[in-house]
Amino acid sequence: MRLPLLLLLGLSSACFAKDATIQSPNGNITITISDQQATPSYKISFNGKDVIENSALGFEFKQQAAFAEGFTITDVNNSQHNSQWQQPWGERQTIIDKHNELAVTFKKPAPQGGTYTVRFRAFNDGVGFRYEVPKQAGFENIEITKELTEFAISGADKATAWWIPARGWNRYEYVYNTTPLQQAALAHTPFTFKNADGVHVSIHEAALVDYAGMVLNQRRPGTLQADLTPWSDGVAVKKNGAFNTPWRTIQIGDKAVDLINSDIILNLNEPNKLGDVSWVKPGKYVGIWWGMHINENTWGSGEKHGATTKETKRYMDFAAKYGFDGVLVEGWNIGWDGDWFFNGDVFSFTKPYADFDIAELTRYGKEKGVQLIGHHETSGNVTNYRNQMEDAYALYEKSNVSQVKTGYVADGGNIKRIDENGIARHEWHDGQFMVNEYLHSVQLAAKHKISINTHEPIKDTGLRRTYPNWIAREGARGQEFNAWGTPPNPPEHIPMLAFTRMLAGPMDFTPGIFDMSFNGLGGDTNRPQTTLAKQLALYVVMYSPIQMAADLPRNYLAKPDAFKFIQDVPTDWQQSIALAGEVGDYVVFARKESKRDNYSGNDWFLGAVTDEQARSIEIKLDFLEQGKKFEAQIYRDGNNAEWKNNPYDLKIEKRIVTAADKLTLKLATSGGTAIRFKAL
Repeated sequence: MRLPLLLLLGLSSACFAKDATIQSPNGNITITISDQQATPSYKISFNGKDVIENSALGFEFKQQAAFAEGFTITDVNNSQHNSQWQQPWGERQTIIDKHNELAVTFKKPAPQGGTYTVRFRAFNDGVGFRYEVPKQAGFENIEITKELTEFAISGADKATAWWIPARGWNRYEYVYNTTPLQQAALAHTPFTFKNADGVHVSIHEAALVDYAGMVLNQRRPGTLQADLTPWSDGVAVKKNGAFNTPWRTIQIGDKAVDLINSDIILNLNEPNKLGDVSWVKPGKYVGIWWGMHINENTWGSGEKHGATTKETKRYMDFAAKYGFDGVLVEGWNIGWDGDWFFNGDVFSFTKPYADFDIAELTRYGKEKGVQLIGHHETSGNVTNYRNQMEDAYALYEKSNVSQVKTGYVADGGNIKRIDENGIARHEWHDGQFMVNEYLHSVQLAAKHKISINTHEPIKDTGLRRTYPNWIAREGARGQEFNAWGTPPNPPEHIPMLAFTRMLAGPMDFTPGIFDMSFNGLGGDTNRPQTTLAKQLALYVVMYSPIQMAADLPRNYLAKPDAFKFIQDVPTDWQQSIALAGEVGDYVVFARKESKRDNYSGNDWFLGAVTDEQARSIEIKLDFLEQGKKFEAQIYRDGNNAEWKNNPYDLKIEKRIVTAADKLTLKLATSGGTAIRFKAL
């Protein structure tokens, strides 16, 4: 069957302008590609109204003539696709990939021209497109200085955007801004906005491999330009011969939750390249971590050293007793003494401190059925890490470690690499060099059957489909900012992340803090600005296949009733549905557990969180299977709960429900609700 395609041709394709048009399978989205502007362009409409107006396409190069003016459409190919594929782990097991595709080739005669193709895919919930530059004379070695891709926002003067600044010292770890779209300057993606018609849009990218990360630069009001993070020498991207860019993605929905329920980014990535990945295991962990952030322990050696054999065994005992798979240990290896933030050169990734016996802990962990979770902090010295990486992963494989948390704590633009001449260069976390460096660690780890959880990462672009051992990332303000952040994460932080950072992929947020008063209660201290119920809800709301119970063991033992939810909640899901929400205000998720390990595959879980506003939200339970009964085990804010001075007021109750029922969720200020629907 031929797709909805319009190609207008004059008498001579070389002399007359042309348009090519394709629609999404349901006809709601229309993409028009044209050579009638000064440079090739595209535009996108949704339900008959422009979302993206005419926006430029093309490149500028250091040596070659730009792919800009004078290019005309010479070829158009269209196709359709409708398939399903399975994730080995994820938010949902089955992903539907249904789209229409249009590949448009542009050409300009030599010697000042060349050829390239832009491949567009129209899904019912958005658009992806990428550049494909073939092998051609004069383009054997390419240095891209600028990508000309634009996103000209229709009605930008009436749009609201939610965003964080790009190219700052703190990478992606900023409090989100809510502003008129035209006030967004240089911004990271996912970049989410709502236009005057209430349509929600998020711009991001998929399959970022061997290319610079894209941020958005608003130089003219309402027009966002792709701005590629450069190398230290100023070049954006270096290529040899033919290449494809990452996909530029534009998710579109009538409602905010439509963005969350989209699988575009995963669908635009290549299938699994690792083969059998049964060794990649979702799960929950505890760790020697939070104590360092609240100054009970230190990463470095000394009397308060956290990473000791004795302390690790204590955590392993706790993990084994309460059903956790692993124990993260930070600060076990030589290099943490002194100002480690600036001492990345001295880290050893194979030599432990004298009070940490890795061989004994490997033996003890096997006895207890608990794995060590490895940790490699580089302080941004990636050459030092690269030189030791093979030995480091071999040691971990020998030590029964199957998950490693890596860290790249360094200011933005201060990643240290030693070039081929022995000269120190400083790169961005999201430049082409680091894009390749992060992926190298994942590929090498796979050879040792190790999964990688990257902190201070390059942003997620769906590569977990291609490399399923890239199991989680950070890439936003996590829980640690609630220990020492200035300010801590605000009440709106989680319902903001759900519609921004979390569109990219899973995050190791490290939820589950039960002691809110380590610095005192009130609204002006460093602590989680949440209720206890909200901390429980995070396990459903903040998706990750690996979830930490981040607090100290004694704080869980002090609240065993609340701790029961953390013990029960899984981390791998058959299905996930965002039921309701507004950006930065609130969000409600329902997820059905996968059949894995001790999980039957029959139970559902719900998580709901709100910002500083208390809310009552009515939720239909029609996601539950018809004709079945469930015991709803409800963990909710108590009647007097509020985050500043009474965060611990938690009510636990049970009731029998079916798919025909409704529940009214009453959320306190910065509160939440967590529910297990146990199948009967």
